[in-house]
Amino acid sequence: MQKYIVKRLLLAIPTILGAITLVWFAMQLAPGDPAVMFVPPDFQGEEAEAYLALVNEKYGFNDPLPIQYLRYMRNTLLGDFGTSLRTLRPVTEDLVRRVPNTVRLGFAAFLLSMAVGIPLGVLAAIKRGTWIDGTLMVIALLGVSMPNFWFGYVLILIFGLFIPILPPSGLGGAKHMIMPSIVVGLSIAGSLARYSRSSMLEVVNHDYVRTARAKGVTEYNVLVKHAFRNGLIPIVTILGINFGFILAGSVIIEQVFAWPGVGLYLIDGISGRDFPVVQGAVLLIAIAVVMANLVTDLLLVYVDPRIRYE
Repeated sequence: MQKYIVKRLLLAIPTILGAITLVWFAMQLAPGDPAVMFVPPDFQGEEAEAYLALVNEKYGFNDPLPIQYLRYMRNTLLGDFGTSLRTLRPVTEDLVRRVPNTVRLGFAAFLLSMAVGIPLGVLAAIKRGTWIDGTLMVIALLGVSMPNFWFGYVLILIFGLFIPILPPSGLGGAKHMIMPSIVVGLSIAGSLARYSRSSMLEVVNHDYVRTARAKGVTEYNVLVKHAFRNGLIPIVTILGINFGFILAGSVIIEQVFAWPGVGLYLIDGISGRDFPVVQGAVLLIAIAVVMANLVTDLLLVYVDPRIRYE
């Protein structure tokens, strides 16, 4: 097990480096000059050009791209994500302040997706072929199909404007988390319900389930102790993948609800061509996705004793 963990961590390094490398080159190819934001608005003509040249020299924007890339990778490996070009604050400090907000929203959405998606999928499998099954699958399909940002705006209009019982945006108490966590969680719950239904339908027809029923085991024990436990393998896999992508996929939702997390920080960095902010946020998201996949693989060992990592 320890060898497997070390091996996966070593394999994660090129994945993370590849992700931030692609983002770095994509930002370099984006049109516009990031140094322009430093030029005071009242500077014109030669004065503006001279100031722009000083900024490019100070931040190394005049250096060849390979030199800039190697300098960035060296600083990143040393734990220095640079300084924001907009706020002039260290990116690491901004991320440390915003990460807890994203994690809170991610965990709330993750718990909601499990609480809704798994029971709906199991119930649909039990009632296979009935109107209950069809209704639940239509609801799950709606959850998967609806664009997150559109659903978020609908909730803001209903519960933030027409029926003002929830705060429409910002960071605060538990009420501020309700709408964004619902938007993120229900989209995951839809796909989770479909996978749970398919997994349960696959195992309920196995011989050991029919044998348990023939022995007089109660239907509850048949479903919970036999069918559901063996159907957990694909469910756990989907949960692990979704948890990583909840953290990465809440970018647009954080912007919709003005939630001060890593996603909103990333959007602001992209719109302002703030290289250090974009690269630091992407690196953090890449690490979260890789670690979520690693934890998922380790959980599968306990769910399915047949799995052994050499």
